[in-house]
Amino acid sequence: MNRMGEFLESEKLHQAKFKASSPYFSNAARADGVYKGKSRPFCLPIECAEENLFPEIRQAALAYFASQGIKWHDGQNGQPSNHLCDSQVCCVNFLFAFSDKPDALASVLRPVFPDIRTMLPVENGQYVAFEWIGEENYLGEKISRNGKRTRGANFTSADAIVMFERIDGKRQIALIEWKYTESYGGASLKIARSGTDRTNIYRPLFRRDDCPINKELLPNFEALFYEPFYQLMRQQLLAHEIERAQELGADIVCVLHIAPDHNADFRRVTSPDLAPLGDTVTDVWKKLVQRRDRFISISTERLFGGWLMGQLPGMRGWSEYINARYAWVQDSTASSS
Repeated sequence: MNRMGEFLESEKLHQAKFKASSPYFSNAARADGVYKGKSRPFCLPIECAEENLFPEIRQAALAYFASQGIKWHDGQNGQPSNHLCDSQVCCVNFLFAFSDKPDALASVLRPVFPDIRTMLPVENGQYVAFEWIGEENYLGEKISRNGKRTRGANFTSADAIVMFERIDGKRQIALIEWKYTESYGGASLKIARSGTDRTNIYRPLFRRDDCPINKELLPNFEALFYEPFYQLMRQQLLAHEIERAQELGADIVCVLHIAPDHNADFRRVTSPDLAPLGDTVTDVWKKLVQRRDRFISISTERLFGGWLMGQLPGMRGWSEYINARYAWVQDSTASSS
């Protein structure tokens, strides 16, 4: 088994070289950036943080996040994180370019969803939206004193969302859970730092007869409160509640999990009681979701690798950027097992 964070460490080296030598950054951005109090070569100077985004989408993505009140993870002053290995930035760099290209988006997604007839806009005419929390507080999560929920912070948020009409006429939503360099330890998150027992928040949905999680197979509810299972549980509950509410007119809502095969660190089963159910996180989760078509997992390499040779109309600049910055996506030799 790879040691924890091996993929992250290799990406730090690659991103530092990319920043130093690629044409996508200003001279000012090539300096080391301070992240969590320390100067680091794989980070941008904070005043250059917006250069973490693909140039062709940069201003549109910043404007979209600002208009929807979406929080950038680790960002300051409405800017994205200055860490070049940031997962949210990676997600936006891969997906935002498709927000106004429904045909290209359908081409990429059809190997996963072969019954796509046409993509449908989700928000403000965009075919990809980000940090989706649902129109209601379906999970009963604590709302701040101002009564507002924040997309991307303090509430269960899908990293991205797409919607399409199927050949059978049904409308389907996919909530996208995006991974990049993440890896997780084995600490239980049952009790929050504030002292809140998180099981009390989600137990009402878990106890319902229509819970999307197979309670007979699950050893105990507390076993889900280890990352990334804690995230997967909340995403699956959110998808189920959005489907029940027929939000955006959807008939079916699934979770689409996208992660690099190269990140072997992420695949480790962190919850001791879930280890007997499978060898990897996604193997375990596929077994725990009641309906097979409500959770789909695919590697970033498999989903995008074949499209990075310039075949997608109007996406050449994006292809060149992704190939240069996230070069591993073209390497299909990594094992997903």
